[in-house]
Parts: sequence; structure tokens; C-alpha cells
Amino acid sequence: MSIFEKDLPALAANHVPLTPVSFLFRAAALRPQHTAVIHGNRRYSYQQFLQRSCQLASALANRGVKKGDCVAIMGANTPEMLEAHNAVPMLGAVLNSLNVRLDPSTIAFILEHGEAKVLLTDTEFSDTVKSALEQLNRDILVIDIDDTESGFDQKLGSLDYETLLSEGDPSISMQGAASGITDEWQAISLLYTSGTTGNPKGCVYHHRGAYLNAMGNLITMGVQKDSRYLWTLPMFHCDGWTFTWAVTAAMATHVCLRKVEPESIFNLIEEHDVTHMCGAPIVLNMLANAPKEIQKKASRPIEIATGGAAPPSAVIEAMEAIGFNVTHLYGLTETYGPATVCIPQDDWPDLALNDRSARMARQGVGYLTLEDAQILDSDSAQPTPNDGETLGELMIRGNTVMKGYLKNPDATAEALGGGWFRTGDLGVQHPDGYIEIKDRAKDIIISGGENISTLEVEETLYRFPKTLEAAVVSKPDEKCGETPCAFITLKEGEEADAAEVIAFCKSRLAGYKVPRTVVFGPLPKTSTGKIQKFALRDQARNID
Repeated sequence: MSIFEKDLPALAANHVPLTPVSFLFRAAALRPQHTAVIHGNRRYSYQQFLQRSCQLASALANRGVKKGDCVAIMGANTPEMLEAHNAVPMLGAVLNSLNVRLDPSTIAFILEHGEAKVLLTDTEFSDTVKSALEQLNRDILVIDIDDTESGFDQKLGSLDYETLLSEGDPSISMQGAASGITDEWQAISLLYTSGTTGNPKGCVYHHRGAYLNAMGNLITMGVQKDSRYLWTLPMFHCDGWTFTWAVTAAMATHVCLRKVEPESIFNLIEEHDVTHMCGAPIVLNMLANAPKEIQKKASRPIEIATGGAAPPSAVIEAMEAIGFNVTHLYGLTETYGPATVCIPQDDWPDLALNDRSARMARQGVGYLTLEDAQILDSDSAQPTPNDGETLGELMIRGNTVMKGYLKNPDATAEALGGGWFRTGDLGVQHPDGYIEIKDRAKDIIISGGENISTLEVEETLYRFPKTLEAAVVSKPDEKCGETPCAFITLKEGEEADAAEVIAFCKSRLAGYKVPRTVVFGPLPKTSTGKIQKFALRDQARNID
């Protein structure tokens, strides 16, 4: 044993498990009267936010919830969701935020699989939840969240949320809360992937990862104590990419939003002088194409982070034009949301707009709180050249990777084996070290022996002036094996035909990359707003 280890064990004085729950206690101590949460006519100070969270924790404990138990919540972006993100972990229990867009059978599967003891459910979703509960094979305590902002009042449980809170003690100390958090590796939340086939997989997060990713968000996005964060990102999605805790860590203000609608968003931006937001590219596209008469600007540029599929550079440009600074993040449910960030380099402002927005659409470099993110050879896991051309798989490792998939050791071993989390995303690494995703492994099109990135073709389609949304998948072809097939939703009031789109692409892409087939209409999406390419591939296979 090293002389630096002998007689120097970790003690209570110098080794405390990291947990994002500590952020709320600190904020309430330092800024007790500062507005923590805004929702319609409701306002809660940090002192009240802490008291309500402690009441919820205490009441759940009185109802039998203990360390390691699962508490599910079917909630909108309301104060109750924020309170649950603090109260449940205080007990050492595990929060399971349910995707409100899922069907009853999938909700029932998740409640069974995660063994939830309690379900907090917003009355807006009572129809779905009622059907799901009818499919359960065991009892579960149901608590209704009756938010007057929702306009819904169908109750399913034995008591409502505010009554439950009245049963609790508002004065739990951080030391008392920490009694349930004895190991930062213990589970803090359970989030299910939005898989396209079969049952979803349950990603288990730990306290350390949630703490670190929240800090990474705070630093990356520059959230400060005078910031006002508008909840355009679902809190159920990767725990709101851990911004549920990050905004609190900054002692900033959470501005809640029940419905993601352009007019509501722009009204809240103006009313509360919003400084920060997050959203999938579909949200950015919706805002950029909103009617000019409802687009309102804050007093300064709004910082907006986007993730998921790479935002087309045309969308980035359109968002900048209406007062937003876009930061491109990349991540998955398995990585607590954001894992990489495209940090602008010093010379980027001098680039032409198209060149700069194309750089901004890259996935960038690993988060400060992530150990490593690299493009590696899928077979050998060895680094590929940083030449911007050699295709490999994006692999990630660090403290902000999930513990694993609940009750699924085979899938966990497949995803985390070999010292890396394998994302399944294919990309290149540029000479400056920046990562650029080219496609999901299953989405690459091989036409006549040539690899075609669907993202590259989609980037071109988004520059077609009449395009609102676009997706490209493979279509079987007798001669080439497969060719690109484009699906396009046109902007309202616009008309176009396939020949017009193909001619536009021919002027900008190599011939073999140009879509041979173009289909117009709405695009199918998953419950989290991602375009369902598997459905489009099925459709493409049946096109003559």
C-alpha cells in the first residue's frame, strides 16, 4: 500500500457522495426568496421549492416508499415534475419519468418492468393512464396531479398531489436527505428508450452521473443566477437532459410550459425575458417557420441547445435570424442526454454563413464532464484517422454513461462491453478533433458500392426553399442495390413536384447521392418527436 493511502481512508469529513439533490438545498440557503419556478399564475421561491420537495419526500416515506423503491410520474413540464426530481432521490428512491406520448400498453409494461410502487399522474393523461392501470397485475398507489392550467379534471387515485404534500414534513435537512443517499453509484432514475421495435429498454442513471452532467450543462450553456430557462424540452426526456437539476444548481429560474406551441413560447419569451431553452431540431424548425406576427424577441439573444439528429444548417441560420444562438449538443438516453458539444472556434465568426452553420451542425467534442468520445473502428475499437473522411463508430466512456439496462444483462454487456459505450452512430473525426455524425449504422445507404450519408442528402433537402421537414431512407433497386428515397413535408401553402426537388439536388450533390424517388406528405414520428425512418423504409420498399 502506498504511503499516501496508508492510514488515510475516506471519511465522512472528506468523502461525500455526489448528488444533484444538494443543489436545491444550496439554492434555498443562498437565495431563499428568489423566484425558482414560474408556472402560469403560480410562483415559488427557492425556499418554497425546497419545502414542497421535502414535503413530497416525507409524505412518500410515510406511505412506505423507501430506498431503492421506484416512483413513477406521468407529468407535464410543471412544478410537480421539478419537485419529484428532488423529492424521490432524497429518499434514495428511483424516479421513473414516463413519456406522456406513449400508448397505454407500453406505459403498463414500464410500470410492471420498473416495479413502480407509486404513480404520480397529471389529470391531462388520465385516459392513457386509466387504460394502462387496467393492464397491471398488481396494486400501485396512484396520486393525481390536478393542475388548474391543464383544463383536465378526471381523477384516478385515492388522493391528489396537494393533499399528499400536506401529509409531509417541510423541514428535512440535507443531512437527513443524505441518509438515503449512501453511495453516489446508487440509482437515481430510470428512463426508457423510445425503441422502434420490441419493448423499450430501461436505462438506469446514478447520482454521480446526474450531478456531473448537470454541471456540464451549466458550464456549457452558461446558465447563471439571473438566467430564466424556458421548459420547451420535456422533463421526462433524459430527466430534461438533467437541466431539471442544472438550472437549480445555477440558482436560476425555471419557467414551466405545458404545451410546446410557437405562440405560447414566444409570449413567454417576451413576458419573462427568457435567456435559455433546449429542444429537438423539430422544435427549432417549428419556431423558425412560425408566422412572423407571433415571433417575439427577448432583450438579448436567447441561448438554445439542440440535440438528436444534426440540425440542418439552414435551420441554424433561420434561428439566428430571429434572435437565437444555437448550440449543437449530441447524446442519447444512455448518456443522460448531452455528451458532446460543438464549441465554436475563434475563427468561425469570420467564415461565410453557410460554412459557419455547417461547422455548427457537427457533434463536436466531449463534454467537460465526459472522459472521452471518439470515432473508432467498429470491429477493433481502434482510433480512425482524423481526416474527416474515414468512417467509424462514435464510442463514449465516462461517469455520465448509464449504469446499464434494467433486468437486461445481455443488452448491457453488448452496449458497454470492451470499455466503451457503443452508440451505433457512424461518423468521422476532423483534423481539429471535432466529431461529425454521418448516419446511424442502419441508415447508411450503399448504392452501387458507394456509401451515401442520408444526413448529407437531408441537409441539401432542407435548403430547398419549400421544405419544412425532410427525411431520406434507402429504396431497393435492382441495378444499384439501393438508392436514396426522399420524404418531404412542404411548408404551408407551398407546392412542388419530384422533378423540381431532384433538379435542385442535382445542382448540389454528386449524381449517385441524388434521390431517385420523392414522396410528399407528413412524416411519421416517435413519441419523442424523432422521425421514424423504419416506417419510411417500409413505405419505400412498397413504392414501384
